[in-house]
Amino acid sequence: MSRPDIAAVRKYLLHLQDTICATLQAEDGHAFHQDAWQKPPGECVSGDGRTRVWRQAGVFEQAGVNFSHVHGARLPAAATAQRPELAGCSFQAMGLSLVIHPRNPYVPTAHANIRCFVAAPEAEHPVWWFGGGFDLTPYYPFIDDVRHWHRTAQAACQPFGDEVYPRYKQWCDEYFYLKHRNETRGVGGLFFDDLNEWEFSRCFAFARSVGDHFLAAYRPIVQQRKVLAYGERQREFQLYRRGRYVEFNLVYDRGTLFGLQSGGRTESILMSLPPRVAWCYDWQPEPGSPEAGLLDYLQPRDWLAG
Repeated sequence: MSRPDIAAVRKYLLHLQDTICATLQAEDGHAFHQDAWQKPPGECVSGDGRTRVWRQAGVFEQAGVNFSHVHGARLPAAATAQRPELAGCSFQAMGLSLVIHPRNPYVPTAHANIRCFVAAPEAEHPVWWFGGGFDLTPYYPFIDDVRHWHRTAQAACQPFGDEVYPRYKQWCDEYFYLKHRNETRGVGGLFFDDLNEWEFSRCFAFARSVGDHFLAAYRPIVQQRKVLAYGERQREFQLYRRGRYVEFNLVYDRGTLFGLQSGGRTESILMSLPPRVAWCYDWQPEPGSPEAGLLDYLQPRDWLAG
């Protein structure tokens, strides 16, 4: 297995952050706020990052595109759950993570991340792997949007084998599943983790393909739906459904757990939460309503069939 090129991964992720932020800025019409932060050596985790956030802007009620590169003496539990033999190892972890919460209820929430872990980076043969993906959480879904999203995800995977999209599409459905609600968080996309089955260069190329396809998957949906008129009913439903997003991120999400367990920057980690959200006791949609129609989209299915 080839040795990881940490510098190349960092350079790519910073470039991807710049590209995505420039595109989102063009769609929103407002500039992002940036926090460039550093954790000095000597703490349990050291490193640096760039947190870029839109808050109460135009199209995006809250959005964040974050880069981080951290070093630590011991991998946290969230990173060794599938690899107990690495418990106690030193590590480097870097990644780009984004969450976009649009203001218009007809524009879906989107999430994406690309990450690279290296355990025992000082060793002759360090252990490395990639993870990431992207997924979509609509409130008032359009079947054409969902199919476009999955066609783009399939295109990102196609150069690496016909079996790659179905495998990582299924993993996404299984990972972003709220067991206590018996529903998916949204309509899925791609999710992969612990990827090191190929040489480093091929794994890195796959991670880049996923990262580079995010804007092609999401931007056309934003452009088409951000102009739709909505009222208080749609807005209240959006806030209610955002509650499911919060539940997943705080109960199940491994990235959130890793960030908090490793002593990461709390403000950047919890940037994924929406600025406004609502819970209603035992709320049920009116049968036959557009709100009830969302439930048809919250179980795994083959979106490209038919």
